[in-house]
Amino acid sequence: MVNKVDLHTHTIYSDGSLTPKELINLANKNDITTISITDHDNILGVKEAQSYGEKLNVEVISGVEISTDIEDFEVHLLGLFIDIENIELNKYLNFFREERYYRAKRIIKKLNNLGLPLSIDDVEFNAKYSAIGRPHIAKAMLEKGLIQNYYEAFEKYIGDNGPAYERKIHISPISAIKLINDANGLCFIAHPNYIKENILIFLIKSGIDGIEVVHPSHKKFQIRFYREVVNHYCLLETGGSDYHGHTKNDDDVFGKYYISYQKLNTMKKMLIKHKI
Repeated sequence: MVNKVDLHTHTIYSDGSLTPKELINLANKNDITTISITDHDNILGVKEAQSYGEKLNVEVISGVEISTDIEDFEVHLLGLFIDIENIELNKYLNFFREERYYRAKRIIKKLNNLGLPLSIDDVEFNAKYSAIGRPHIAKAMLEKGLIQNYYEAFEKYIGDNGPAYERKIHISPISAIKLINDANGLCFIAHPNYIKENILIFLIKSGIDGIEVVHPSHKKFQIRFYREVVNHYCLLETGGSDYHGHTKNDDDVFGKYYISYQKLNTMKKMLIKHKI
C-alpha cells in the first residue's frame, strides 16, 4: 500500500466543512497515513487532530496557512511542523483574528447599504471557532436566502471586484517566513501557479524552504516545472489536496493529491539540521 502524505487540508477552524476528527476519519478511509491541518491563519484544530490521529494511526503534522501580500498580490505560505505553543506565532494569529472580525463588520455594512439584511451574529454563527472570512459571509447569505448559491456571493457582492469587497490585512512574505521559521517550522509557497514568476523567484531568494508542487490546481506540466524549480534551487517539495470539504465540492480530490513518505522524511531530516 502506498503511504499517502497530504500536507494541505482545512477544517471548521478556518473555511473547511469538517471537524478535525471528521477529517482524520476521512483520511483513514482514503488510506492517507500522514496529514497536516493547515487552516487559514489558525492553529486551533491541530491538537484535537493529533490526539485523535494517534488512535487511528494517522500521523498529524502541525501546520498553518498564512496570508501575505506582495506587489498587491496575495501570496499564501504554508508553515509545517510549527510549534503551536510559540508565543509570537500565537500573538500574530490572535491579532489577525481580531482584524478579520472588523473587516467582516465593514463588509456587512456595505451589504446592508446594498439592501441585504445581514448581521455580524449571522456570520459569527457560521464562523464558530475560526477567524471570520468571506466564505463564512457567503454561507450566512445563503442561509438567509439572500443569494441563490454560495458562489453568487462572490460573483455579485464580496468578490475581489465586488461592491462589498474589503481588503484583508496581510503581513509581508518575509515576515511570515521568519514567523514560521522562528516557530521551528518549515515554510512553503502554497499553490505557486497563482503567483507570478518574478514573485516566485523573490520568495526563493527570501529564504523559503520549499514549494507546494502537488496541488489540484496544478496541471501535469506545472507539476513537472515546479519539481524542476525545487531541484534546481535545492528546495523541499510538499503537496496535498487543499481539501476544504463539501462547500467547495472537492470531495473527489481527497486521497488523490499527495506526496511520498520519502519526501516527508527529507523534511524531517532538514528540521534536525536546523536544530543542530
